[in-house]
Amino acid sequence: MAVNVVVNDEVREVDPGSKAWQLFAETPDVIAARIDGDLRDLSTELADGQRIEPISMESPDGLDILRHSAAHVMAQAVQELFPDAKLGIGPPITDGFYYDFDVDEPFTPDDLATIESRMKKIVKEGQKFSRREISDDDARVELADEPYKLELIGLKSNAAPGELQSAAEGAGVEVGEGGLSIYDNLKRDGSLAWKDLCRGPHLPTTKRIPAFTLMRSAAAYWRGDEKNKQLQRIYGTAWPSKEAQAEYLHRIEEAQRRDHRRLGNELDLFSFPDEIGSGLPVFHPKGGVIKRAMEDYVRQRHIEEGFEYVGTPHIAKEELFHTSGHLPYYGDGMFPALDVDGQDYRLKAMNCPMHNLIYRARQRSYRDLPLRLFEFGSVYRDEKSGVIHGLTRVRGFAQDDSHSYVTPEQAADEIRHLLNFMLSLLRDFGLDDYFLELSTRDDSKDKFIGSAEDWEVATQVLADVAAETGIELVPDPGGAAYYGPKISVQARDAIGRTWQMGTVQYDFNQPSVDRFNLEYVAADGSRQQPVMIHSAKFGSIERFLGVLVEHYAGAFPPWLAPVQAVGIPVAERHVDYLRTLGQRLKGAGIRFEVDDSDERMQKKIRNAQTHKVPFMLIVGDHDVENDAVSFRYRNGEQENGIPVGEAVTRILESIATRAQV
Repeated sequence: MAVNVVVNDEVREVDPGSKAWQLFAETPDVIAARIDGDLRDLSTELADGQRIEPISMESPDGLDILRHSAAHVMAQAVQELFPDAKLGIGPPITDGFYYDFDVDEPFTPDDLATIESRMKKIVKEGQKFSRREISDDDARVELADEPYKLELIGLKSNAAPGELQSAAEGAGVEVGEGGLSIYDNLKRDGSLAWKDLCRGPHLPTTKRIPAFTLMRSAAAYWRGDEKNKQLQRIYGTAWPSKEAQAEYLHRIEEAQRRDHRRLGNELDLFSFPDEIGSGLPVFHPKGGVIKRAMEDYVRQRHIEEGFEYVGTPHIAKEELFHTSGHLPYYGDGMFPALDVDGQDYRLKAMNCPMHNLIYRARQRSYRDLPLRLFEFGSVYRDEKSGVIHGLTRVRGFAQDDSHSYVTPEQAADEIRHLLNFMLSLLRDFGLDDYFLELSTRDDSKDKFIGSAEDWEVATQVLADVAAETGIELVPDPGGAAYYGPKISVQARDAIGRTWQMGTVQYDFNQPSVDRFNLEYVAADGSRQQPVMIHSAKFGSIERFLGVLVEHYAGAFPPWLAPVQAVGIPVAERHVDYLRTLGQRLKGAGIRFEVDDSDERMQKKIRNAQTHKVPFMLIVGDHDVENDAVSFRYRNGEQENGIPVGEAVTRILESIATRAQV
């Protein structure tokens, strides 16, 4: 009797015992299938009534399957070369994969080269990935020599799937809901080459891995817990073609060239002294210039947009953060309590509780709303050492933080106003490629407070306003803050990487009677609860500066450049002329320096280009005689005999228009 299945909404008739691969025999780019919602191998036998969707290697699911298969090949190669190595976990990750191993000595670069060579041999052999289901007890017997796999089996037996994933990052690729399965790597004669505990799915054979390479190795604690043994993790990447992999490796090289930590040191912008502590940056004079320019500009823009500037302290009594709900729901992100005169105080990790107190300091009328409060608030978060990364993930930073207090009827207009404001700021800073992300509540988790009805109203308001913009909107289920949903702006930089920038969050919880009991007097004389809209345009000044360094590769537009122009004398006798010119430039507000060092002129030009100075004013005898300069751009273009007045005008115009020179 024939079996009927539905493939992309089309009913197909197949013979009993048919495998999924037979449906796609003429579609070579299909590597797996989604069957009744679950990802499955192409070797899966079809049953009557199933709905089937083909999975290509270029799709997000397909890339994960490719990379997970490459991780298995890597683990096989490691155990063939290092027979005593014990297996940890090997999941796919963004743009690649990793696998953890318990070995006696860390892997060396030569080891990685040898492992990659063995992987190529395994790929060339075309070993078949063959899945078989197994009971927990049988798996324990079969994997008796793999202590970490045994631990995962034990975790599975005693934990819900969500708990298992939190107990061991990446464990979902090994064990989860339902029974266990093992994948055998079979040689062409059917003999066993290697095996691993895994949920799958995998590619049909190792030969379907078109391009891969190993990137690096690093130490990693088992299950991400520093109390556990330190394993050795090997990272790799795999792609659907050699061309795609080459493009990725080029992007990696470009990202390394743009790394803000390296450029911050080379350009003398900021540093992270050990004496101060990890994740706590200090800004040097040149970095301070950029930071101040950003802050001055954004502060003025907030004032123009109707915000009132406020200031709040760095610490507060612990009870304040209980009232706001942050300690119960965000306590792990805050530093431990400080004892002040027998009372517990906390370094603030957010500004909103204090802004609520400013709102509550006097009676508010509906005529006062929207009330918009803004500050550059210094906050502190107890980030784990493993996630701290230059300026983009720090422990102490300044938020360009604002809170709008509105009537429920005003909420949509205020969100619209904030989004338009936020996007205009990003464009001013040269980030004009972005999309929106809508973070919502996950009803299966208990980290959210407030009624389902309030969440539904808040989410719908955000979704409607986001849709009006016409900008791509991507869902982020479960990504909301505990007190309400949010829209975040995800900006792409010069090499296509995505960074979360500003956020707009709808908060109906903190103003409530159970929290800060915020009120306004309505037109009818009744007392009503306002809605609180959180917004941060940059997120943090530090992080945004780090992103800008990488976006511009350190070559800031003139309005942000620490030094906007440098004077370069052809000979020492021209220095006084440049110093006089410098007084004129500085009087016009231009950040100008004269290079009066003993270096030759060409070396001075190279130094200015290395320091990414937008404009060079080169002066020789002819220029002094004619009150002129040779006007040189950092890209190497040069115009000679430019009158000083015109040179000043050019620089001022580029600053005023925020030109991307």
